[in-house]
Amino acid sequence: MTFERTFKVIIFGDAGTGKTTLTHRFLTNLFKIDSASTIGVDFQLKMLELDGKKVKLQIWDFAGEERFRFLFPSYIKGASGAIFMYDITNYASLAHLDEWFSIVDEYKTIPELPVIFVGGKTDLYYFKEVSTKKAMKLARSKNAQGFIECSSKTGENVNKIFELLAKKLIELFDV
Repeated sequence: MTFERTFKVIIFGDAGTGKTTLTHRFLTNLFKIDSASTIGVDFQLKMLELDGKKVKLQIWDFAGEERFRFLFPSYIKGASGAIFMYDITNYASLAHLDEWFSIVDEYKTIPELPVIFVGGKTDLYYFKEVSTKKAMKLARSKNAQGFIECSSKTGENVNKIFELLAKKLIELFDV
């Protein structure tokens, strides 16, 4: 299969927000109950065909722990798009929002890096601490190209996140 373009996608956000389980669900369509914390960064590949365009996503799942944050700038370089993830059941998962986005803004190599703002763990809606309205307002304030809430456990909206980002990338890079 020949691909028209390969896109580097970074997934970032605080620890415990579900970045690794989101990536695993997208790649395998399975929910991984026991997911170890990412050490530094994890790298995966996924091929997609959207609107007749064949693209490859290089998915860089960046560790959310503060002790690894010094590595983050080097992984942003060359990124085509990004996913910022927070946990809808943990308002504190947005505590470093400005810090994450200031690093992305400083080190991105394309002026309009498309970012999808993602709220994870919707299957735990009864513990919700971050309202959809508040999260959408934050997404707009960071110029996010999209906003989606999802559940890696149920699979709700997981593919939609990556397909939306891939479509934005196809448009941006005129594939």
